[in-house]
Formats: sequence, structure tokens, C-alpha cells
Amino acid sequence: MKAIVTVIGKDKTGIISAVSTALADININIEDISQTVLQDNFVMIMLVDAASSTIPFDKIGESVQTAVSHLGVTVHVQHEDLFNAMHRV
Repeated sequence: MKAIVTVIGKDKTGIISAVSTALADININIEDISQTVLQDNFVMIMLVDAASSTIPFDKIGESVQTAVSHLGVTVHVQHEDLFNAMHRV
């Protein structure tokens, strides 16, 4: 099952590392990643494969958010189908 992970917050060292480690810890593979810094704001979008996750899908966002809370960023996880339906033109 594919999912979209978004991470938003003030830019600081270690965000990508912390998020990717948190995902790897629950056996989620990052398939694609895009990130940018707009002034002091960090924005990252990832396509991940959550099929082998060691926790239920509805707990992934909470798990990653908890793991990176010390960085002051916000993490959202959406099923790919929901993301695509919401962003269809």
C-alpha cells in the first residue's frame, strides 16, 4: 500500500534524517522524495510503500510525529488513493 507523507516546519538540521529513520524503524520504504526550503520553511513530500509496515496504517503518522516531535515539524500521512482523489483536477 502506498502513502503520501508530508512534513512541514521551520528548517533545521536533521529533519530528513529523523523522518527517514522513523519510517525505516517501522519497515516503511521511501520510494520518492521531494523537499524544498522556502525562506525558513521546510517542506517535504514523500511517496512511501507501507505494505510491510510493522504497525497499522492508521498509526503511522502518530508514530513518525512522535519520533520527530523534538524538531518542531508537523507530519501527515495519507493513503495514496485519498491523496489522489483530493488533488484530482
